[in-house]
Amino acid sequence: MNNKHTGIDVIDLTRELMRCPSVTPADAGALDILQQALEEIGFTCHRLTFSDDNTPDIENLYARYGTKAPNFCFAGHTDVVPVGDPAAWSVDPFDGTIKDGMIYGRGASDMKAAVAAFAAASSQFIQNTEGLFEGSVSLLITGDEEGPSINGTRKVLKWMADNNEKIDHCLVGEPTNPKEMGEMVKIGRRGSFTGFLTVTGTEGHVAYPHLAENPVPHLVAMVQALDAMELDSGSDHFQASNLEFTTIDVGNTATNVIPKSARAAFNIRFNTHHSLDSLEERIRSVLEDIATARKATYELECLKNSGPFFTGIGPLSNIVVAAVEKRLGRTPELSTTGGTSDARYIKDFCPVVEFGLVGQTMHKTDERASVADIEALADIYTDILERYFS
Repeated sequence: MNNKHTGIDVIDLTRELMRCPSVTPADAGALDILQQALEEIGFTCHRLTFSDDNTPDIENLYARYGTKAPNFCFAGHTDVVPVGDPAAWSVDPFDGTIKDGMIYGRGASDMKAAVAAFAAASSQFIQNTEGLFEGSVSLLITGDEEGPSINGTRKVLKWMADNNEKIDHCLVGEPTNPKEMGEMVKIGRRGSFTGFLTVTGTEGHVAYPHLAENPVPHLVAMVQALDAMELDSGSDHFQASNLEFTTIDVGNTATNVIPKSARAAFNIRFNTHHSLDSLEERIRSVLEDIATARKATYELECLKNSGPFFTGIGPLSNIVVAAVEKRLGRTPELSTTGGTSDARYIKDFCPVVEFGLVGQTMHKTDERASVADIEALADIYTDILERYFS
């Protein structure tokens, strides 16, 4: 298969996108570059800017080639995380430098190269079929995946539903491979639940504890009880759910003052044994038992980020596996490991799987991706389209 896709060169487009410092919420011209490339090969593009209270406005792009069903959608993002200390990088993080067969820079693996591969594969597929295929190819690209994810994919999906834009199957191009290309396809993800626990007491002098109520021991008891919970032992397709405390804070700078309040935050990554509501109910039950026994006053704020999903093994995953096998000679593992992605929103609209580059350096200093891997990814995406529409 020809790596130099007619119309769109995957490496050139990757480097153009990487030269845009699109740290969330800035777009910095990335979507302009992508839109121009897609319109030149016949896509109809919609630029969608969404707003919300206390969040920055976000630019998004929905592009479609064709008007018929089925509609195969590639989904991803052009926003990136901050670079940290620029002096720690061996290259300019926004130059797309190539050395020793690798492209260096922020967004190389997560995930501007995959977005470029979407476009290059679409270009190659349209050329191969002369645009004569039964269905449509679309791209859903957000600028709000690395941020609060409020004005991004969720609102694009709502706009699509309101405008009768239906997608039938979707591939998200997040980096899915632990060490080498073709190792892993994601067919599900665990859910995410965040809790903010505050215990309130009465402040006072440490020499007069009878005049105060120390919230710290109450908080410690609650933390121990939640930490001791065994949520489940996993399932055939999911690892065990886990609750991890991310911070415990008192904010007390004095050593002779009993504080008024103490706080802890935790996050649970959970499988299909639970729902967001069932987790909240279980956590509140544990905390209420502790609070009652200790006569403690507490508040729990819950942030229900996303539920788990499982696409399962079927036609969509089979197509992706076959394309990987053909290009790389390797059968990928079908996995549900890792964090969350925007697939958590797309799964409510259609079956979705994830396949992208190697994720070893994402969000790190000197983030990079192999030129050969990027070219292979574009070939695999092209083959997926050919198999899907055949």
